[in-house]
Amino acid sequence: MGQISRRTLTTAAAAMAVTAGALPLGGGTAYAAPEPVPASRVPDLAQGGRREFRSMWLTTAFNRDWPSPGLTPDQQRQELAGLLDIAVERRLNAVVLQVRGKADALWPSPYEPWSACLTGVQGRDPGWDPLDFAVREAHARGLELHAWFNPYRIATNPDPALLAPGHPARLHPEWVVRYGKVLVYNPGLPEVRRFVQDAMLDAVARYDVDGIHFDDYFYPYPIRGQAFDDDDAYARHGGDFPDRAAWRRDNIDRLVRETARRVEELNRARTGGRSPHGRRVRFGISPFAVWRNRSTDPGGSDTRGSTQSYDDIHADTRGWVRRGWLDYIAPMIYWHIGNDTADYARLVSWWAHTCRGTNTHLYIGEALYKAGDPAQFKAWQDPAELSRHLAYGRRFPEVRGNVYFAAREVVADRAGAMRRVIADHYPTRVRTPY
Repeated sequence: MGQISRRTLTTAAAAMAVTAGALPLGGGTAYAAPEPVPASRVPDLAQGGRREFRSMWLTTAFNRDWPSPGLTPDQQRQELAGLLDIAVERRLNAVVLQVRGKADALWPSPYEPWSACLTGVQGRDPGWDPLDFAVREAHARGLELHAWFNPYRIATNPDPALLAPGHPARLHPEWVVRYGKVLVYNPGLPEVRRFVQDAMLDAVARYDVDGIHFDDYFYPYPIRGQAFDDDDAYARHGGDFPDRAAWRRDNIDRLVRETARRVEELNRARTGGRSPHGRRVRFGISPFAVWRNRSTDPGGSDTRGSTQSYDDIHADTRGWVRRGWLDYIAPMIYWHIGNDTADYARLVSWWAHTCRGTNTHLYIGEALYKAGDPAQFKAWQDPAELSRHLAYGRRFPEVRGNVYFAAREVVADRAGAMRRVIADHYPTRVRTPY
């Protein structure tokens, strides 16, 4: 379909990460991360005009965006602070930080081991708390910090012996399914669903995050000729469903519905239903952008792709919006305007219609990583393509913002596409819609 999702990123991407201590701005200027900015020195965001969500994904899996491999804790802090400063400079107002990419943690979790991205060894204590630092430094700069989780992915290597000693997947091999070259938790087991919620929501309960954010990994994307082995779970738990696909969708529905309920319980437990700095924690998901093609379902989008989230990863993304389970949805519409298979404009229109009349905000996931890449369609060689995306989205009141993939490209801005967006659409900083 022309889609390059986060699932395709490999350790080769780490070689292109920003270098320690100096972040290249567009144009190649070296940027040294400063000391933390006191809250009193952060200017107020613009009070008037349109509120919108302006954010970037900050990927830690495979050390893609942060931290660069081999840094000391002080250098990691400096590099992260520099990325937050770049977000402010680019007039963003939020960062979506990956804190649990592969059944691990960027905080001292009682459930799962430390992430290998911090030290190179899964389970090794880095000697500091990255999530605590990220939340405090983001808020000091007037940025929201949304904690990004992957519910079910365990590893991108099929050998469980490579996991940290004491890893839950090693203690409970009955929870694990090997599929292709990856290990994933089985979404069909109620005990797994409860565990991954407990592991993720531990961070929400302990830190002043502004949001809990899932990406598009639910059931794994299909591999031709391979079956996802959940026969035993289906035999035990699938008797009330007409077929396995309906049961799998219900498993993911339960994850989303139960997470939404538990986030609301955490919100009620906070003073006045809000976090200490006055914000309610929101729950959002950034799914694959095609729910179903119109040729499959009259309610689907005017697309012709081979992948449909409802059928292939058992994610009823449209249903979650209609049932009111999400505060926001950020579909990854990673195609250009006029794409024959999946037209950006037609998908934005479809999602705006889907969110119309609901309480779910719509933020559009943008493929900044494609801008200026010679391997991509010709449209992505034009620095104005991304700006046209925002101009088109503003035709729809349901579109309340954009999220850029990813932080490395926000920094480097290879084709000047981000600079064009700022010049055309971001004259000042603004507050988020909430």
